[in-house]
Amino acid sequence: MAASDLVEYVAKSLVDDPDAVKVEVVQDQGGTVIELHVAEDDMGKVIGRNGSVAKALRTLLKVTAARDGEPVSLEILD
Repeated sequence: MAASDLVEYVAKSLVDDPDAVKVEVVQDQGGTVIELHVAEDDMGKVIGRNGSVAKALRTLLKVTAARDGEPVSLEILD
């Protein structure tokens, strides 16, 4: 499973409006950036209390990045 697919699956499972979830993959000098777009009302669900959900998503991405050998970062946008 690609990292972007993993992020999309987890995000759609968390939010109230899964149709508003959009994942874009952007390549830059530092590696791959996954941009997660969600509805404004769902930002809290994706970020979590004190950023706990976002931190867990980033940890999952580090594991998949280590397997693939390419650095991956996550940006959560509305």
